[in-house]
Order: sequence, then structure tokens, then C-alpha cells
Amino acid sequence: MSQVMTAFFLDQGTRTGTPIVLIHGYPFDHTMWEPQVQALKTQCRVITYDVRGLGRSPAGDAPATMDQLADDLFALLDVLRMPAAVLCGLSLGGYIVLRAIERAPQRALGLILADTRSQPDTDEARQARLAAIRQIEAEGLKNAAEDSLRKVFAPRTLAQNKPCVDAIRKTILKNDPQGVCFAAKAIMSRADTTPALARIKVRALVMAGEHDSLTPPAVGQAMAQAIPEARFVQIPDAGHLSSLENPAAFNKHILDYLLDLPQ
Repeated sequence: MSQVMTAFFLDQGTRTGTPIVLIHGYPFDHTMWEPQVQALKTQCRVITYDVRGLGRSPAGDAPATMDQLADDLFALLDVLRMPAAVLCGLSLGGYIVLRAIERAPQRALGLILADTRSQPDTDEARQARLAAIRQIEAEGLKNAAEDSLRKVFAPRTLAQNKPCVDAIRKTILKNDPQGVCFAAKAIMSRADTTPALARIKVRALVMAGEHDSLTPPAVGQAMAQAIPEARFVQIPDAGHLSSLENPAAFNKHILDYLLDLPQ
């Protein structure tokens, strides 16, 4: 049985603009969206929040499932008295959005999927997550954080954008290790949402970093092809955290998408 969570969230921007909810990746928090908040807040009502177990949102004793994380999103929309919003998710955020729109399509005015996939973990990926959970339980987050940085950033970002890398390292290390394990278990639990892509009725924007090794551009292209009204764009000079590695390109595509969204 799912539980209602009191999530930490920020409600920014103009109340008369298009509502958009930005859902962060793993194992980060709402602060990763700051470049997007600054770009969107003059035109949109921008909601960012910490996913259960990460940032300032406790895991509690809820089941570690993707359905629980979708329920948390619905509960947040209800607290905000927001019948529907543009739902934007990166990586883990995309998994949450895909499950949410599968269960309650009426809650989405539009869909933005960045550096994510509709397929569940492979056996190999599941084993890697289990190993990461065991490492975190035994050692804490320090070594896991360095492993994550090497995976999520493009080599150029790691070499040339120290402030961005340092900020994400700090974000990871501020998390509660048990909360990070909770989020990893929820990711492992997710079902295949690929069959539901063809039933999505809102316009979608799918993005992927040019050098994303975790969810390569071909994965995003396949999702976009399966969604009836979707456009795929590749973000140059970016890895898995394309919103931070190339915020100018990422933000331009979101703004263009919102301009074309039916009112």
C-alpha cells in the first residue's frame, strides 16, 4: 500500500504561466534544475521537488516502488491544487513521469523526457544496482558518488567543468545513504512502460545528451518514434546530465516546446 509523502518542494515563477513540474535524476535533488528554473520562471509556474529518499524528502517506511514515487507526484499535484501540468523528468524523473502518465494520463498537459528510458533494468543492470546498494550500505556514499560522476558526465564535462562536477558531488554526498538505497530499489522495481508509449495523447519532447552512455541517444529516438506526437533532439557536448552540461541548448528546446504546446 502506498503512502502520502510530505515532499520538500519549491513553487516558483508566475502563477499565470504554464505549470511545469521538473523531476530530478538519481541520486540528486531539486537543485539540479536551477538553470531551468531561471530560464522558465518568467513564463511558467515552475515546481521542483525532492523525490522520496533524496534531498530533503525522507524515504519513510513506504514500499520502494515506482508506483509509490508516482503516487508521491500525484499527491504533490493535489497539494498544489494543480489538476494537470507539463511533466518533465530526467533519468529517474523520466521513469516516474512514464509510470504516472500510464496510470493517470489526465494529469499531464505535456511530456518532456530527458536522458531516460521506458524499458526496465536488464539483469546486468539490476545486478549492478544491487552491488551499488551493498557498497553504500557498507561504506557510505563517498565511493558511490565518484562512481556516479564518472557515469553521468561526458568526458569533456569531467575535464573542463569542475564547478558543475563539484556541485553534483556535493549534492550526492548530502543525501541520506539509506534514502539513496531506497531510490535505487524503486528504480529496480519499475515495470516496462514501452507498451504505453503508443497511448500517450499529449505532445512530447524527448532529449538525450550526445555522449550519454547510460541512456544513449538511440534509446531516446526509439521512445520518440513510439509516441504519436513526439520530437527527439540530441543535446550536443553533454552526457547523462544534459540539463546541466549544456543548459543553453536544453533550455532552448524546452522553451520552443512550450511555445508550440496547445493552450
